[in-house]
Amino acid sequence: MSRSTRKLTVLVPVYFNAPTLEELARRLRDAEKTLGEIGVELELIFVDDGSKDQSLDVLGRIKSERPATVVIKLSRNFGVIAALKAGLKYMTGDAYIAVSADLQDPIELIVPMVRHWLDGAKFVICARNRRDDPAMTRLFAGTFYWFVRRMVFPHYPRRGFDLALLDRSLAVELRDTGKNVNGNMLAYWLGYEPVVIRYDRPAREIGRSRWSFAKRLILFIDSLVVFSPAPIRLLGGISLFVAVLAFVYALFMVMAAVVGDREVPGFATIVALIAFVGGMQLALLALIGEYIWRIYDDINRRPEAVIERVL
Repeated sequence: MSRSTRKLTVLVPVYFNAPTLEELARRLRDAEKTLGEIGVELELIFVDDGSKDQSLDVLGRIKSERPATVVIKLSRNFGVIAALKAGLKYMTGDAYIAVSADLQDPIELIVPMVRHWLDGAKFVICARNRRDDPAMTRLFAGTFYWFVRRMVFPHYPRRGFDLALLDRSLAVELRDTGKNVNGNMLAYWLGYEPVVIRYDRPAREIGRSRWSFAKRLILFIDSLVVFSPAPIRLLGGISLFVAVLAFVYALFMVMAAVVGDREVPGFATIVALIAFVGGMQLALLALIGEYIWRIYDDINRRPEAVIERVL
């Protein structure tokens, strides 16, 4: 396929982003002009993930100004990953980029990413040098990426990435994969070495984040248990080690009582041991439950998202 016929799909999940959408659309139109100069057509798809503000009305105005824009309305909030996969069903481009609607993803990075793609790269990421976010957000993100690098992908960017270009051959894998999958980590799992562009993530200019702690925690659990058996192996190993220590300790206490060398500890020691071992068992059962739930969620044939209408 010649460069003159290349098409880039930009997917924008939208959730309570009415104040930023018009400015985002303006920046995307500026990028579209530059892309046209290098022979790349832009396909723009917005997915309204059950917003309860005026987002859909703003998207209607954006579409009236640029009729080729596709607007997908989901019946309720299904989450950013489900929204992206719903948008991928309508993708006709040769590559795609998912862009946040809150203006924290620098739109000017799209053009250098596309240039790398035109030069043959199938996977291009924009890794953060630093992030101008609240302290608790940075702490959670740092902890999350520390675990990812230790348990799943040792070479994963230290501060993570959101903005990424995936060739269509990779995008299809994301569209057709099971539920509860972190798309960025899936792209790494496919084995393609990414071209890395580094940038400083700016602070949020308008509005507040809807990316709650609960959603971050669910993504954290999904990212670890979907891509790695390390959590259950680690907790299983700790449980086995504790069981061996408990067995040795019990054997020692029995022998001490038989020979009469020392008095067997009383109630407090027994309660502490039972509570510790019981806690380990409950933690292991909870982790097993997380794995089992994801198996069930993948095989129950429930749709990931319900598309109410497409403009």
